[in-house]
Amino acid sequence: MSAFFSYEERLHLQSNLKEGLSFKEISRRLRKDPSTISREVRKYSSEIATGYPGQAHNTCKNRRTCNRRKICGENCSRRALYCKNCNLCSQSCPDYKEEICWARFRAPYICNGCTEIGKCSLVKTFYDAEKAHIRANETISESRSGLCVAEQEVIRLNKILTPLVQQGQSLHQIYINHKDELMCSEKTMYNYIDACLFDVRNIDLPRKVRFRERYKKPEFKVDKSCRVGRTYEEFEKFLEKSPDIAVVQMDSVIGSKGGKCLLTIHFVDTSFMLAFLRDANTSKSVTDVFTYLYETLGDRTFKTLFPVIVTDNGSEFSNPKAIEQPDILSGRKTRVYYCDAGKPYQKGAIEVNHELIRRILPKGASFDQLTQEDIDLMMNHINSYKRKKLNNRSPYETFSFYHGEEVLEKLGCEPVPAGDILLKPSLLKK
Repeated sequence: MSAFFSYEERLHLQSNLKEGLSFKEISRRLRKDPSTISREVRKYSSEIATGYPGQAHNTCKNRRTCNRRKICGENCSRRALYCKNCNLCSQSCPDYKEEICWARFRAPYICNGCTEIGKCSLVKTFYDAEKAHIRANETISESRSGLCVAEQEVIRLNKILTPLVQQGQSLHQIYINHKDELMCSEKTMYNYIDACLFDVRNIDLPRKVRFRERYKKPEFKVDKSCRVGRTYEEFEKFLEKSPDIAVVQMDSVIGSKGGKCLLTIHFVDTSFMLAFLRDANTSKSVTDVFTYLYETLGDRTFKTLFPVIVTDNGSEFSNPKAIEQPDILSGRKTRVYYCDAGKPYQKGAIEVNHELIRRILPKGASFDQLTQEDIDLMMNHINSYKRKKLNNRSPYETFSFYHGEEVLEKLGCEPVPAGDILLKPSLLKK
């Protein structure tokens, strides 16, 4: 029964905590000891100071009945109607008395499954699988790094090594002739010199300074187990339960290597496509786009437009949680599923629509000189292009019929007259 948690196990632990299961039941499901579950939750949970919609973070016992105003004076920058709606009022109020939720100090020690979370403005404790996994890896790495050697041992080794190195001898030569005196490995001597414990430095080792530094392993990235429960098979099961739900497909269009790229979002039912210019093909750039869409469209419209998203296994889509639920308190806004590896036809609609983008931006062309205004212009021409499968209507007209002109205005989309549509590279030539 291993005491170490994999990322997949931490995801299951987070899900079970949200369901309100006891440590004993979770330990039975994960096949670990209940005390192991308890230590994991207490060690890697995080405190968050947040409020809830309509109420800022406030820990004062009098916050429910307090009607005080202008505690900060006339120069208050918050301009809240009542000071209790300002998270800074506790710093100035003479009547402030802190309230602490003592439920956080007994099992399960966290607020993931608390039923009062939607109306709590106190300090909260959450267990987040991704943050816990990063912290656990850092703890393991730090515990195995560094040197464990006494000062007297360093002085003894320095007296043997330094004179011989200054005579031009290599560490290997010194190690072979003084193995019994040194009582440590050749690698250990190199480590001590790297740590500057001796009077000699790497510059005194003529061969070492000529070698390139060894490849350093990349830092921890989001594990592939983030795709657990989001496979194409799970997507098909979801469609069986909700056959009438609108599907959105997502992909990337790459320009020159290492340059700017596009995030494309395709609404399958209407063939309408959005495209966003990104400086780099990273996971953060994708989540930033969805944060912008959520803030622009609002909660209700966003959930209507993006009930379920299907994408490929690219590294830029490796953080689905930030797309589905950017904040623990906000609730899930959409669902993300992944195609099977090597099967792009599972999101064939967006792949076909990319052909229209490639008419304007040929493969290999650089996007570095383009702006988001250029991309919006290109997509306006593409979305105004009439399709036979839409009964000779354009995606713009079809999308407008289902969702209204107001949504299109928020997205910055405009129709282009049929006679003015241009699907050639000259559209974006300046």
